[in-house]
Amino acid sequence: MIILGIETSCDETAVAIIENGRKILSNIVASSIELHQKTGGIIPEIAAREQLKYIVPAIKEALEKSRLKPKDLDALAVTSGPGLIGSLLIGVETAKTLAYLWKKPIVPINHLQAHLYANFIREHPVSSSPLCGIPTECQCPVFPAIGLVVSGGHTDLILMKNHSQIKWLGGTRDDAAGECFDKCARLLNLGYPGGPAIAATAAKYIVHKTENKVKLPRPMINDDNFDFSFSGLKTALLSRIKELENKKVKINTYEIAYEIQEAVTDVLVKKVLKAVSQNQVNSLLLAGGVTANPRLKEKMKEALEKQQIKIPLFIPEPKFCTDNATFVASCAFFNFEPVPWQKIQADSSLEIEEVIKF
Repeated sequence: MIILGIETSCDETAVAIIENGRKILSNIVASSIELHQKTGGIIPEIAAREQLKYIVPAIKEALEKSRLKPKDLDALAVTSGPGLIGSLLIGVETAKTLAYLWKKPIVPINHLQAHLYANFIREHPVSSSPLCGIPTECQCPVFPAIGLVVSGGHTDLILMKNHSQIKWLGGTRDDAAGECFDKCARLLNLGYPGGPAIAATAAKYIVHKTENKVKLPRPMINDDNFDFSFSGLKTALLSRIKELENKKVKINTYEIAYEIQEAVTDVLVKKVLKAVSQNQVNSLLLAGGVTANPRLKEKMKEALEKQQIKIPLFIPEPKFCTDNATFVASCAFFNFEPVPWQKIQADSSLEIEEVIKF
């Protein structure tokens, strides 16, 4: 089955064509991030205007690169939520129009659930995974599985019994991990997006290491649940910066960035390992933009090895961690439930709990 997926939940205009949920035939992503870097964050109206400009060219390019015609497609898939409502409308209304014109079935997709399917797609099917060494031509997550979706807007832990049965275990009560990175990076004047900026700055810490160790809290790390809270970490950082300024102590940006990254990843790793330990699962799946953080990957792998948990760890390539349409089309293949195009609506408040079928 060949599915064309459309993703416009935030600032990317993404179109991809996937065969049988795994093989990438084309993958087009047009991002407006350079515009948002000037303002230090995403301005919804600007994002939607850029998507309106690029959506049709992106669809044309995806078809051209796949060497397919609309008649060759079996179905369409589109992110219906959650996300910025203006951006979602661009993708949803475009997909509905094409479904009508091309007479194709259309599948509305929950963006959070779709992120996990970045672990099912493969751009280079003959390569091998550096994390578990399984040849990717046969590598595919085995259920049941624990999934962590961690991005700028969401931090959710999910138990997947199979494609159609999932259970939400817990999530952030306030700021998501990626949002925390963005806000902390802004406090340190590191630019936007904050995640890559924090990671790049933290990577230089060993070279610039000093004796003035900055300590930040690990919110809810020992709580008996699977929830997260990162707003307090940002507040603690602000207090620490003011304290250092009042004492006229020079702020070591490398050191602080390193501690921010350690604090966030410590919480994520401990909660995930707790979920894995309490559920008999066969795979661990990470997804979302924060998954591209090198330190998170390193610590997650080390924690599994230390606790002798012998299940494969699936982490998408960095370009598939951030928003794109490949995992939207893949999710549609494995959860093929077409809906009449007239009934599909963009829903900015849609949450992962709303697809729970466990």
